[in-house]
Amino acid sequence: METIRKAVLPVAGWGTRFLPATKAMPKEMFPIIDKPVIQFIVEELLEAGIENVIFVTGRHKRPIEHHFDINTDLERHLEEAGKEEILKNIREISHMANPIYVRQKEQLGLGHAVLTAEPVVGYEPFLVSLGDIILENGSGALKDMIDIYNRFGKSVIALFEVAPEEVSKYGIAKVKEIEDGVYIIEDLVEKPLPEEAPSNLAIVGRYIFTPKIFDKLKETKPGKGGEIQLTDAMRLLLEEEAIYAYKFSGKVYDTGNPLDYLKTVFEFALKREDIAEELTQFIQEALSKRTQSIDIP
Repeated sequence: METIRKAVLPVAGWGTRFLPATKAMPKEMFPIIDKPVIQFIVEELLEAGIENVIFVTGRHKRPIEHHFDINTDLERHLEEAGKEEILKNIREISHMANPIYVRQKEQLGLGHAVLTAEPVVGYEPFLVSLGDIILENGSGALKDMIDIYNRFGKSVIALFEVAPEEVSKYGIAKVKEIEDGVYIIEDLVEKPLPEEAPSNLAIVGRYIFTPKIFDKLKETKPGKGGEIQLTDAMRLLLEEEAIYAYKFSGKVYDTGNPLDYLKTVFEFALKREDIAEELTQFIQEALSKRTQSIDIP
């Protein structure tokens, strides 16, 4: 059984829910206060022992490459200004991972993005982390998933519980529990109606795949918009080998749409001692003014 050494980060999407902001700025680079979303994902991988990070990018995603590259002009400026602490942080970002960039020339779905990384991944197991989902103690979850892979030698996906009325937003798994927090997948349904959902366990955007997923992605027929869906390929994989699941019980931060992105920013800000008190006061004052301005019949 091979060790998991590589992770694939599909970050080539258009980010249409954030237009016009994403016309020039990748949504993965949106800041959670002063750190971009994508850096949280990379740090999670590094803490889990994964150093080879394969970014599946598009022609409009160059800022991601710049973020993890060395910026000698900026470093010189910070050094001359005596901003040693900031300089140290910037240098750490430039050396934190071994980034590999693969261009997805057409945005043809998540499955197509993963398949684009095949020449770099090779015939070995690998992780996939979506670039708009931040997990509380995400590195711990990845370590648990890697442990499950090491025990069973098969693909592993992370699941989390959602409210029954929200199952239509996610890929939902039909599962059989084999031990506490560990399941075997029986079926996967993409965005089912609440009354048709086999459970309320949703895919959370963290996967470990055996290399056989590449064969299944090549067999997967394009769906709506000509996109190749990863869930469809996983269902084909289920016909040949088991897929296991890990139930994640921590907080899931979704930054892929404007409202949830704002919620994430506020939650992280309220954890920061340097700004939490003033932010709380500002929110209370703003809500007070809004309440006063509403005409109640």
